[in-house]
Amino acid sequence: MTTDRASALRALHVPGDPVILPNAWDAASALAVREAGFPAVATSSAAVARVLGYEDGERTPVAEMMAAVARIARVVDVPVTADIERGYGLGPAELVERLLSTGAVGCNLEDSGAGGLIDPGEQADFLAAVRAAAGEALVINARVDTYLHGLKTREAALERGRRYLEAGADCVYPIGLADEDEIRALVSELGAPVNVYAGPGAPDPARLAELGVGRISFGSGLHQAAHVYAQSMFAEVRAGRSPY
Repeated sequence: MTTDRASALRALHVPGDPVILPNAWDAASALAVREAGFPAVATSSAAVARVLGYEDGERTPVAEMMAAVARIARVVDVPVTADIERGYGLGPAELVERLLSTGAVGCNLEDSGAGGLIDPGEQADFLAAVRAAAGEALVINARVDTYLHGLKTREAALERGRRYLEAGADCVYPIGLADEDEIRALVSELGAPVNVYAGPGAPDPARLAELGVGRISFGSGLHQAAHVYAQSMFAEVRAGRSPY
């Protein structure tokens, strides 16, 4: 079952016909994503952390994060891919074992931490070890954080992306990249599925498909929007008005 769902998730990563992932943060939001007709569910580490009462940046205890992912995987009948930051300090084998035990069949793995960007060779070795431990049972989305940390060049992203693909990643995620020409160039030069974050300033999903993107995600943006809406409703109640 796990390998079948991983294969199904992997097959959704089609350049030009991307899998669209409105990231969920709990079982209820995951069900809503599924009910809207999406063929897979992704989590957002930042959104899950906030729901659990923690800040983003691997401050959530690993047991709590894995339990949250497990609750999401339990309630949906489609593949689940989990944002697990840099792995919460777990070694590759334990990380894979604990993640697969949740029912998830995919993951995001970042190449930066509190100290900034990780050496690309070190990250490639880590990804290779995760791939060796998981076999084909896990779809690995390798995040490239150069655009978040000042190295806003195509060359820097390509170097890391190529190394991560050679290490066994299925998809490369240059988070923070929104320029159409740069997206098109990365897609062309990497020759593999590219994930783009559909945040403010990014092209819309239809345009990203035209640029050849293979995966589109929304990170914690949808949770933040829902939270702002909830705040407005609470304010209405506090003012003595009906929020409906």
